[in-house]
Formats: sequence, C-alpha cells, structure tokens
Amino acid sequence: MSAEQDISLDEKRVYAGGSARSAFVASEAGLARVSVSDDLVGEFGLVVRDAASDAVADDGRVAVATETDALVATEDGFAETGFGSADAVGFADGLIACGEGRVARYDDGAWTELGKIDGVRAVAGDLLAAGGGVYRPDGTHVGLDDARDVAVGSSVFAATGDGLYALANGWMQRLDGAIRAVATNAGRAVAVTDDGTLYERRDSEWTAVGAPGDVADAVPTADALYAVTTDGTFLANAGDGWRDRTLGLQGCRRLAVVDGDS
Repeated sequence: MSAEQDISLDEKRVYAGGSARSAFVASEAGLARVSVSDDLVGEFGLVVRDAASDAVADDGRVAVATETDALVATEDGFAETGFGSADAVGFADGLIACGEGRVARYDDGAWTELGKIDGVRAVAGDLLAAGGGVYRPDGTHVGLDDARDVAVGSSVFAATGDGLYALANGWMQRLDGAIRAVATNAGRAVAVTDDGTLYERRDSEWTAVGAPGDVADAVPTADALYAVTTDGTFLANAGDGWRDRTLGLQGCRRLAVVDGDS
C-alpha cells in the first residue's frame, strides 16, 4: 500500500483530545502530521511515505497528492482513491485531483473527468493554478500566467512568477516579484516569495514578516500563523514570536492546517 493506513498508538495519543489541531507537511519523504496548539509544536511523524507534492485541509477534510495517488484522510489513516499520480488536490463539491494533464472530481467512490490542464500546481475552490495561468476545472482560462498557487476566501489571490494578484475588477497586482505560495483564512492572508520571505496582509497592506529560514509555505488561522521551511523546520507564531521544531524532512513543499480540534 502506498499510504500508511494505520496511525500508531503513540500517534493517536498525541493527536487525541485537548486543544491540539493537526498540521500536515507535504515533502519529498512523504506527508508528516504535526500536532500544534497555538504556538506550541508537539509530536510529529510521517503518515504517508510516498513523495508528496500537495496537501489541503478544508472543513475537517484532508487530502494529499503523491507520486502514486491522491489520498484522503479517514479515521484509520489515509485511503487510496485510484486517481493515479497526482500533483495537486483541493475540495470543491468533492475532492478535486490534478495530474498528468487530468482534472477530475472524486465523489461516492468514483472519479469524474472535468477537464484537461497541464502543469496544475494548486487547487482552491473552483480555481486552479497552473503553468499557463489560473483556470476553472473545466479548462477555462481566467487570466494570468505562470500561476504557482491560488487562495479562495473573503478575497481571492493568485501567486505567480511575476507577482501576487488579487481578483477584484480583474486581476490587480499586490506584490511584485516571484511568489511561490499564498493562503487566506479567518480574514487573514499570507504570501511567500521565491526567496522564502513571508508576507502578511495587515490593514490592506502587505508587510514582510521576519520568519526564520527559507519559508516554503504558510497558513494563517484565527489565533496563530504557521509555516514550514524548505529544509523541514516547522514554525508557529501566536503573537509572541516564533517557536520552531525541526522535522528532519528535506524538500518541504506545502502546509495544510486543520481548523479546530483534530
């Protein structure tokens, strides 16, 4: 099996109860699960051992894109879906997976083909970030070029090779330069540049945040800001500065954080 179907007893003790939530880090080594509470970083371990390119958490649901399949979280671990090699995953009326030019939705145990888009890198709601720009799942191009990430919330953002854009009256540039990641949650928004600099939107302005290391991805919550560096340091800031924990994972790519207790 490509996924670790059984979470160890020790891991269950770590992740059960309390105010802890789970964060998931997609890396070259697989998917790591990290227990966090505000800025306290607890135990962690690999729960999927295939190279992972993407991870997403939405309304308690978690999915990961690996080199062999798109996996979904269950009470017993991560289950295969039969999609095949996946580059990106997201949730929009079911699980959306993208890989090898395919875009499909998984519902009731079956995949439905939605469109053909090459080089998809991220999925958020009904928007996809791909080498050719931002798309709808059916392949409709909705602007920009070289999109690396997309975020959908109270505002819609796209990270591209030449800047960060917000969808307003068309796509409006908010930051100049190559952006690798963007996320929005709980009325907050963050972006990460290609050189690993973390920005946060404050009072409609984007301000650099002094996060240590080469940040790969970041996720805000209502009460904290979480990030992971490319060389596997997990960062948490609940307003009193950064706390960190080394995960021992190289090639970290994406971070997903489950809202509420996990």
